[in-house]
Amino acid sequence: DGNDFLALYSTTEWARQRASAGKGATHIEVLTYRAGAHSSSDDPSRYRPSDESSAWPGGDPIDRLKRHLISAGSWSDEKQESMEARIDEEVMQAYKEAVKYGDLAEGPYPSSDTIFTEVYSEVPWHLREQWDEMNRLRGD
Repeated sequence: DGNDFLALYSTTEWARQRASAGKGATHIEVLTYRAGAHSSSDDPSRYRPSDESSAWPGGDPIDRLKRHLISAGSWSDEKQESMEARIDEEVMQAYKEAVKYGDLAEGPYPSSDTIFTEVYSEVPWHLREQWDEMNRLRGD
């Protein structure tokens, strides 16, 4: 169940211990449900049956873990709200810091060369050919 955090944690911890003991890699297949849209411009109601989510018992994995921790006495709605407020603030601060360096509307824009130079320490030959072609087309 890919929506069960505790089951996934247990499984991946077992696989980690197995690998650390020299017993090789473990393939873990995780089935989950994407509850939200692909993007803000996507409308899942156009292609998803309205009852589709009911095929995935347990619901949202975050809410599921929260309910479990609350029932175990290790968490509370108040702690959840406080944590979410802290995270929201941290994300907003990170966003404000990031836009100091520019954004899609205002720039600055990196050189198109960065699609080659920022991915590989040594550009492979087939990408080097594409890079050369890009430079030729833009007149470099």
